[in-house]
Amino acid sequence: MSGPLWLTPDDRQDTLPAIPRPRPRWATATAADPVDELATRLHGLVAAAVHPDEIAAILESDGMNDEHIRLTYGRANSFELAEDLYARVPRAYPEPTLPPGDPWHVSLLPCLLRGLVFALPGLAYVLGAPFATGSAPVAVLLASALTGWAWNQALAHRAYTWLGLGDRPAAARALLVGAPLGALLGTGVALAVSGAGEGGAVAFASVQALYQGAATVLLVLGRERLLLAALAPMSAGAVLALLYDVPDAARLLLLAVSPLAVLVLAVAELLRGVRGGRRGPGGPRVVASVPYGLFGLATGVLVLHVALGDVLAGGATGAAAAPGAVALTLSMGPAEWLLHRFRSGALAGLRAARTPGAFRRASALTLARCLGTYLLVLAVLASAGTLLWPQSEGLDGARALGLLLVGTLMWTGLLLQAFGAVAVAATVCGAAAFAQTLAVLGGTTPTASLFAPAGAALVLTALACGTLGRATAHRP
Repeated sequence: MSGPLWLTPDDRQDTLPAIPRPRPRWATATAADPVDELATRLHGLVAAAVHPDEIAAILESDGMNDEHIRLTYGRANSFELAEDLYARVPRAYPEPTLPPGDPWHVSLLPCLLRGLVFALPGLAYVLGAPFATGSAPVAVLLASALTGWAWNQALAHRAYTWLGLGDRPAAARALLVGAPLGALLGTGVALAVSGAGEGGAVAFASVQALYQGAATVLLVLGRERLLLAALAPMSAGAVLALLYDVPDAARLLLLAVSPLAVLVLAVAELLRGVRGGRRGPGGPRVVASVPYGLFGLATGVLVLHVALGDVLAGGATGAAAAPGAVALTLSMGPAEWLLHRFRSGALAGLRAARTPGAFRRASALTLARCLGTYLLVLAVLASAGTLLWPQSEGLDGARALGLLLVGTLMWTGLLLQAFGAVAVAATVCGAAAFAQTLAVLGGTTPTASLFAPAGAALVLTALACGTLGRATAHRP
């Protein structure tokens, strides 16, 4: 883009050419105008000035006093000479100096790996299904899972903030304190919700809470491959359980091995990470992470409506919608990659656009392309899951629409969150989750219950277009 908005500060003291000082002489009718000569010699500096005072500062910094200016250029002082130079030389602002290449380019494979890591823990419910029958144990597990989801979202933001400040030991210390507290909180919520004879569900919820905290540690510290390796035994056992009748003892063993391995790996990473370095003064405020936790809670509720809509509505099973929930978690890998693609597209728009309107159009087109690609990937994953998932009844129109609406909310919410507008994303998603929950519990039909997420998806998409259509939103 061109214009004064894109000027970058520089050190003019080191880069300015020496201003030539012609000898004082009386101007004659045939002599060249010394002001024109000066304008020619200083053309680049004068053309880039945004105000005559900037030119006056350049003249004075080189030692031109008022007497020299009167004798040489016939002007009263530096300000009068600067105004004359400013009027004679057309404005020609330089293009901003941009780093070569694309700083937002990331490989697709690591993102897909993260999506797989997000989805594999769901297989634990396949192994644990025989130990949690009825609706009450399910409520215990869901309450604990939502608590851990919200807590660990906020904890991850706080740790990532420390990493962004270049203080990895402080990030490790935040995780060392926060992860156990989250596990205790998840267990406490499970106990509060449980009733008599539901000790097995509480134990499962406690292990689930420990896993969530340990997995957060490994993900934040960039140890996705270790996490994937630790989940391999449980994942393989869950696949076998889908095909064969696995004994209960083997199920319990598989349920214990992977979370224990994840816990050991997380503790080892934390003990290694906290060594060296002391926390300096200041640092991120705890309250700054609260909106991220609320956003995690809201999206967790929306995902549960996709996964267990029939159960929440009082039906017998939510198996028909389970492929949708699996598709949502798997799609978080491509979603992360597409967030980077949006940033790359926005950067290209900044380089190519010449007016604010042109950049808004480029940003909206990039947003539509990335969001459309994500929804297409989500639909393909859901369709594939429907074909492969045992006892699946398929995705009817209402379920498919609900899945795509929740996908829109999650992706646009994550996009706004990446640009610092997490409070907006949390508010809109939270309102949609609350309204849909009330509608489902009130006996509303599945189609009518989608009004809330549909309205929220439109609002969040419009907010993303408006917010990210401003060039100032993309400042580094």
